[in-house]
Amino acid sequence: MKVQKHPPIFSSLKPSNHPYLNGAWTPQHEEVDAWDLEVIEGAIPADIDGVYLRNTENQIHQPLGRYHPFDGDGMLHQIDFKDGRASYRNRFVRTRCFAAEQEAKQSLWGGLMDRSHISRRPGFGAHGFLKDSSSTDVVIHAGKAVSTFYQCGEAYLLNPETLETEGLAAWGPLDGVSAHPKVDERTGEMMFFNYSTHAPYMHYGVVDADNKLTHYRPVPLPGPRLPHDMAFTENYAILNDLPLFWIPELLEKNAHVVRMHRDIPSRFAIVPRRGDGEIRWFEAAPTFVLHWTNAYEDGDEIVLDGYFQSNPEPGSVKGAPEGYEHMMGHLDEHTFQSRLHRWRFNLKDGSTKEETLDERILEFGTINQRFAGRKYRHIYSTTSLPGWFLFNGFVKHDLDAGTSQTLTLPPGRYASEAPFAPRIGSTEEDDGYIVSFIMDENSGTSECILIDCKRFEDGPVVRIKLPHKICSGTHACWADRAFIRDRRAP
Repeated sequence: MKVQKHPPIFSSLKPSNHPYLNGAWTPQHEEVDAWDLEVIEGAIPADIDGVYLRNTENQIHQPLGRYHPFDGDGMLHQIDFKDGRASYRNRFVRTRCFAAEQEAKQSLWGGLMDRSHISRRPGFGAHGFLKDSSSTDVVIHAGKAVSTFYQCGEAYLLNPETLETEGLAAWGPLDGVSAHPKVDERTGEMMFFNYSTHAPYMHYGVVDADNKLTHYRPVPLPGPRLPHDMAFTENYAILNDLPLFWIPELLEKNAHVVRMHRDIPSRFAIVPRRGDGEIRWFEAAPTFVLHWTNAYEDGDEIVLDGYFQSNPEPGSVKGAPEGYEHMMGHLDEHTFQSRLHRWRFNLKDGSTKEETLDERILEFGTINQRFAGRKYRHIYSTTSLPGWFLFNGFVKHDLDAGTSQTLTLPPGRYASEAPFAPRIGSTEEDDGYIVSFIMDENSGTSECILIDCKRFEDGPVVRIKLPHKICSGTHACWADRAFIRDRRAP
């Protein structure tokens, strides 16, 4: 393996016993390029050609208050596959906040668990005092990597092959962009939403394959809400108004305290995907959903799949490190109890039907993105370590057959979100691999694995050594090189 290290950034972070600043969540500050990556086991497939990108949170400076892992600065990690070879690189997303804190050599903003007055400068997004760290999500659109922050921030564009930050998206609206913009690879369009504490509280937009904003409209809500994800079909976008949101009386005092309002139903907005037509609202059982897997049209119905939380307000976790009991509870899927779930919205009679598809605790599902917005068959969910925001395995669902296959990692090995990489020339939905970075706490190393989805339970077909141990994080994506070049799937 050949490694080139880049000039170090300045860090003021001090050692601590914080559960999410150690172990698999130890921040990585080193930026490198690496070629001729070493294969630990197996062989790198020659039938994929593209890049896997992973966004991670890496705190650089000593926090002003109580640190939450979602406060950390965004860093993209990339592995590039071509002709049976692999290279790696990682870069911080050079946000305006990153630059400001590097200049000040200290933290300038508080975090999710802090009161607003702790920040030394005005902040961004729905909270209004947070740092826009661009550390949550990453997608590929119009030939660029688009990095976003989940509390609504500025959309940052990066070269997906070099990871150089190229600046702000020109189409970004004043209220910002939430994490989880959705890309339709068949059309090259990207759909996004945002939310705020002022009326109309949410907007929806479309950016075409040439990176031009073609549609932007309000989606009025009764008050400030906390939507996290969206979905789309061939003709509609699906947005949500879920009953986990800020306490209105405290929000008026600039205190962002979240409560589950159990007497309010979940509401779903069916929005014409490219027009200003009527927004149809549907009600369902109260819950909160972090992530949807896909949606599609089925006759008079719209089918939406995602992870229903049975206990969206889990409270504190006993036995957690002192001072972090509440945070640990809200990061543990086993406390908020997320399960794969299906909603059916009938456009003809206005009714909603819903059912649980799997009783296991699951989240962070991915699909073959060529089937996004259309009838599909396979989901690749993650399993998690009880008590922690750490992935310890995967489940492949066959929705048509009603069956699943499970792959559990050995103790001490934790995965990243694992998008699907289609084989070159593939036509079957599951003809390809899921790709994931692994944090190995047993050896203090990281690696990349590929799992053949046709032989899912056989385990990785290859394990590739990375030049340094990476920090855990949130979301990832895959993009074929042809899609990066042509802006549409073949």
